[in-house]
Amino acid sequence: MAAKIMILNGPNLNFLGIREPHIYGSTTLDEIEASCQQLAATLGITISFHQSNLEGELVNLIQSAHGNADAIIMNPAAYSFTSIALIDALKIFEGPTIEVHISNIHARDELHRHSITSSASTAVICGLGPYGYIAAMLAAVQKLGQLPDRIPASLHGLRAKT
Repeated sequence: MAAKIMILNGPNLNFLGIREPHIYGSTTLDEIEASCQQLAATLGITISFHQSNLEGELVNLIQSAHGNADAIIMNPAAYSFTSIALIDALKIFEGPTIEVHISNIHARDELHRHSITSSASTAVICGLGPYGYIAAMLAAVQKLGQLPDRIPASLHGLRAKT
C-alpha cells in the first residue's frame, strides 16, 4: 500500500516568495507544493499539502493524520518557537514526523534559533531552502521502508550489518 504523507505549513508561509526573500528565497509555497507532488508521483506515494496561520487548525490537521497518514512533514514556522499545543499533538502521532525549516534556524537571531517543536520530531531538516521538503519526503519514505527499488540504492540509506 502506498505511503501517505501529510505536509503541514505554519503561519506566513503562504507569503513565501514575497516575505523576506533574503532569508527564505523567491520560491513560493505553490511551487514547493508542485515539486512535492512531482516527487510523490515518482515515489508512488500520496501527499496532502496544507498551510494555516492558525495554531488550532494545525493541531486539528495533526490529529486528523492519526490513522490516515503514515508520516508528517511540518514546517511550523513561527510556532516552532512557541507552540506547546503542536508538541502535544505531534506526540500523539505514531509515525515519523520530520520538521523542516527553509532557513538555517541555528544561524538566525536569538528569537528564531531554538525550535521547541523539534523535541517531538523524528528528525529536523533546516537550511536547505525549499529542497528541505524534498529531503524530508525522501527521508520519510525511507523511514517507512517504502522507497521504490527504481530509486538509486544510495538514496535508500545505509543498512545495519547483520
